[in-house]
Amino acid sequence: MAKDLKTMFIRCCGYLQDPHHVASFQKLCGVQGSFPVKLSRKEWENDFIVNGACVKRYQDQSGNGEGHVGGQQIEGPLQRKSVTAGEQHNDCSNKLQHGTALVSGIGETTEQQTVSHEGNRQSSGGRLTGKLSKAVESDRENGDSSGRVKPLRRNSLTGDVGQEFIIQNKFLFYLFTFGSELGNEMFFIVFFPFLIWNVDAFVSRRILVVWIWNLFLGQSTKDIVRWTRPASPPVVKVEVFYNSEYSMPSTHAMSGTAIPFSLFLLTYGRWQYPFLFGLSLAICWSFLVCVSRVYMGMHSVLEVITGCLYSLLILAVFQSTLDQIDSFYLTSHHAPLVIVILHVGLGFLAFTLDSWSTSRGDTAQALGTGAGAALASHLNHQLGLLADPPLSSLPLALPPLSAALLARSLLRLLLGVVVLLATRAAMKAVTIPLACRVFGLPAGDVRQARQHMEVELSYRYIVYGTVSFSCVCLVPLLFSYLNLS
Repeated sequence: MAKDLKTMFIRCCGYLQDPHHVASFQKLCGVQGSFPVKLSRKEWENDFIVNGACVKRYQDQSGNGEGHVGGQQIEGPLQRKSVTAGEQHNDCSNKLQHGTALVSGIGETTEQQTVSHEGNRQSSGGRLTGKLSKAVESDRENGDSSGRVKPLRRNSLTGDVGQEFIIQNKFLFYLFTFGSELGNEMFFIVFFPFLIWNVDAFVSRRILVVWIWNLFLGQSTKDIVRWTRPASPPVVKVEVFYNSEYSMPSTHAMSGTAIPFSLFLLTYGRWQYPFLFGLSLAICWSFLVCVSRVYMGMHSVLEVITGCLYSLLILAVFQSTLDQIDSFYLTSHHAPLVIVILHVGLGFLAFTLDSWSTSRGDTAQALGTGAGAALASHLNHQLGLLADPPLSSLPLALPPLSAALLARSLLRLLLGVVVLLATRAAMKAVTIPLACRVFGLPAGDVRQARQHMEVELSYRYIVYGTVSFSCVCLVPLLFSYLNLS
């Protein structure tokens, strides 16, 4: 019986991990890969595009593939990967635009070879290139490219801009793009400050603890499991920013579950609002983030479900200890030392799990944010700043909405976020060159420099520790000075 259950569980996991389910969901939502030209198999077997010219392949007596490009001979075995005609066209078209192309065939396994274009464009390659150009122009004239877009951001590790894709349902595209952004940096740099400045600093401190541990454990688990992103094709990469990271579990799904549910658990009973409203908001928030990661082609169904359940488990463990953690951070004389040692130590641990990638940077960023916020909260408590409301005033009533209240809240948010973004930009400009100089590393290539643990840890901790310290301590002082508290 146990063996049958284990087999059934493994099969179920394999089914949920299948990338074809992701591709099917994307197709259902109106996302398609951009493969506009369909040429016959015979045309592709006879002709190969190389830098705008055509390679006529023939077999020599030894069986090695050879060809000519504008009168120049290309020799040697040409290992080719198995691709479809549509994929072949898409690859060749992209390479033509960048001055290079891959020599590859259909139905054969291979290594890709890049050939520089020095030949005669009037050769037989002109015929096939002309077909491609006319087909693409025809697609555009017929409106097929109206929904053709590229990922919004480059790959954070390689700088790759990603492949074009076609959006047939713009509403779902914008909806799931918004859902995906609920797990990105810019959302956190607005959400947490808004919660601290306009809602409840008590709640924000505890949610920060839950978020940091979710991100640390989630990213560390990724580096231990080391599952790659869903295969493309069949999956369309609507987002490529995190494409170089491992994918199991989905940390977007973890954050998108931990934050709304911890917000609900920490505010219900402390604030007066209907139970069903809070629970429904948490469920919808979490569902939107989780589904958006499948839509973006970043995670399989299994990885999203695992991230969601993993986050609920972490939340269940930490929920009962949040009061003790918060009390220690605020009142203990040893808190500053423990905060620094704990958050920096976890950062070093995360960097030892695998080679550098953006997941390590995100982990260090969350830990640096947590350290800065905890230190600022300790200082606020010692100085009597931003005191929590007394227990006798609970539960807190939601203030009536008014134009004055909205204007004051928005003014605090806009002014505060501007200060935080300016702080981040200034600290970033100073920290990376300084860290490179201290550790004797070249500072010319910032992307390459940040792949060194010394630079990345210094950058993340100093920059985001300063930003979060400013958010919790310095910006509220500015509000008091401007009479915006």
